[in-house]
Amino acid sequence: MISTFKSLALSALLFAGATASVTAHAGAADFTLVNRTGYAISEVYISPANKDAWGKDRLGDGTLDNSKTKLFRFSDAANCVQDIKVVFEDDSSEVVWEDIDLCEVHKITLRYNRKTRVVSAETE
Repeated sequence: MISTFKSLALSALLFAGATASVTAHAGAADFTLVNRTGYAISEVYISPANKDAWGKDRLGDGTLDNSKTKLFRFSDAANCVQDIKVVFEDDSSEVVWEDIDLCEVHKITLRYNRKTRVVSAETE
Protein backbone atom coordinates (compact mmCIF):
# COMPACT_ATOMS: atom_id res chain seq x y z
CA MET A 1 0.00 0.00 0.00
CA ILE A 2 2.80 2.45 0.86
CA SER A 3 4.66 1.67 -2.35
CA THR A 4 1.45 2.34 -4.34
CA PHE A 5 1.07 5.69 -2.55
CA LYS A 6 4.73 6.58 -3.25
CA SER A 7 4.27 5.61 -6.88
CA LEU A 8 1.17 7.80 -7.19
CA ALA A 9 2.89 10.69 -5.44
CA LEU A 10 5.93 10.39 -7.72
CA SER A 11 3.68 10.27 -10.79
CA ALA A 12 1.85 13.40 -9.60
CA LEU A 13 5.14 15.24 -9.08
CA LEU A 14 6.45 14.23 -12.50
CA PHE A 15 3.19 15.36 -14.15
CA ALA A 16 3.26 18.68 -12.27
CA GLY A 17 6.86 19.24 -13.36
CA ALA A 18 6.02 18.45 -16.99
CA THR A 19 3.00 20.78 -16.86
CA ALA A 20 5.08 23.59 -15.38
CA SER A 21 7.68 23.12 -18.11
CA VAL A 22 5.03 23.34 -20.85
CA THR A 23 3.42 26.37 -19.20
CA ALA A 24 6.74 28.18 -18.90
CA HIS A 25 7.45 27.52 -22.56
CA ALA A 26 3.99 28.48 -23.86
CA GLY A 27 4.63 32.21 -23.74
CA ALA A 28 8.25 32.03 -24.87
CA ALA A 29 7.48 33.95 -28.07
CA ASP A 30 5.23 36.65 -26.57
CA PHE A 31 6.40 40.11 -27.56
CA THR A 32 5.60 43.79 -27.11
CA LEU A 33 5.01 45.74 -30.29
CA VAL A 34 5.97 49.43 -30.21
CA ASN A 35 4.44 51.64 -32.88
CA ARG A 36 6.97 54.30 -33.95
CA THR A 37 5.69 54.50 -37.54
CA GLY A 38 4.14 57.95 -37.16
CA TYR A 39 0.67 56.59 -37.92
CA ALA A 40 -2.09 54.75 -36.06
CA ILE A 41 -2.28 51.04 -36.84
CA SER A 42 -5.72 49.48 -37.25
CA GLU A 43 -4.73 45.86 -37.97
CA VAL A 44 -1.78 43.57 -37.14
CA TYR A 45 -1.15 40.20 -38.78
CA ILE A 46 1.50 37.61 -37.93
CA SER A 47 2.41 34.79 -40.31
CA PRO A 48 5.21 32.25 -40.54
CA ALA A 49 7.83 33.68 -42.91
CA ASN A 50 7.55 30.63 -45.17
CA LYS A 51 3.76 30.96 -45.71
CA ASP A 52 1.58 33.28 -47.76
CA ALA A 53 -1.51 33.25 -45.49
CA TRP A 54 -1.94 36.04 -42.93
CA GLY A 55 -4.82 34.65 -40.89
CA LYS A 56 -6.80 36.85 -38.52
CA ASP A 57 -6.17 40.39 -37.35
CA ARG A 58 -4.31 40.05 -34.03
CA LEU A 59 -5.00 43.63 -32.91
CA GLY A 60 -8.76 43.15 -32.69
CA ASP A 61 -10.96 46.16 -31.99
CA GLY A 62 -9.35 49.55 -31.63
CA THR A 63 -6.07 50.92 -32.88
CA LEU A 64 -2.45 51.01 -31.85
CA ASP A 65 -1.66 54.72 -31.91
CA ASN A 66 1.79 56.05 -32.72
CA SER A 67 4.16 55.82 -29.71
CA LYS A 68 1.90 53.23 -28.02
CA THR A 69 2.71 49.61 -27.19
CA LYS A 70 0.77 46.36 -27.08
CA LEU A 71 1.69 42.92 -25.77
CA PHE A 72 0.97 40.13 -28.23
CA ARG A 73 0.62 36.56 -27.00
CA PHE A 74 2.38 34.23 -29.39
CA SER A 75 3.09 30.60 -28.71
CA ASP A 76 3.99 29.10 -32.10
CA ALA A 77 7.53 28.21 -31.05
CA ALA A 78 7.64 25.65 -33.88
CA ASN A 79 7.59 28.59 -36.32
CA CYS A 80 9.69 31.24 -34.62
CA VAL A 81 10.54 33.27 -37.73
CA GLN A 82 7.50 35.34 -38.61
CA ASP A 83 6.48 38.23 -40.84
CA ILE A 84 4.41 41.06 -39.36
CA LYS A 85 1.99 43.05 -41.48
CA VAL A 86 0.21 46.18 -40.32
CA VAL A 87 -2.61 48.18 -41.86
CA PHE A 88 -2.66 51.90 -41.17
CA GLU A 89 -5.87 53.53 -40.00
CA ASP A 90 -5.63 56.74 -42.02
CA ASP A 91 -5.27 55.34 -45.55
CA SER A 92 -5.55 51.51 -45.21
CA SER A 93 -2.05 51.08 -46.65
CA GLU A 94 -0.16 47.92 -45.67
CA VAL A 95 3.46 47.44 -44.68
CA VAL A 96 5.31 44.18 -43.94
CA TRP A 97 8.32 43.53 -41.72
CA GLU A 98 9.91 40.21 -42.69
CA ASP A 99 11.81 37.43 -40.93
CA ILE A 100 11.53 38.42 -37.27
CA ASP A 101 12.50 35.62 -34.88
CA LEU A 102 9.82 35.94 -32.21
CA CYS A 103 11.48 33.29 -30.04
CA GLU A 104 14.56 35.50 -29.70
CA VAL A 105 13.00 38.94 -29.16
CA HIS A 106 10.74 40.39 -26.49
CA LYS A 107 10.19 43.86 -27.90
CA ILE A 108 9.83 45.05 -31.50
CA THR A 109 9.81 48.73 -32.40
CA LEU A 110 8.37 49.30 -35.86
CA ARG A 111 9.43 52.32 -37.91
CA TYR A 112 8.17 53.45 -41.31
CA ASN A 113 8.98 56.37 -43.58
CA ARG A 114 5.96 56.76 -45.82
CA LYS A 115 7.74 59.17 -48.21
CA THR A 116 10.59 56.77 -48.97
CA ARG A 117 8.60 53.59 -48.14
CA VAL A 118 11.52 52.39 -45.99
CA VAL A 119 10.61 50.05 -43.12
CA SER A 120 12.78 49.05 -40.19
CA ALA A 121 12.39 47.23 -36.91
CA GLU A 122 14.49 47.44 -33.78
CA THR A 123 14.41 44.31 -31.67
CA GLU A 124 15.33 43.68 -28.06
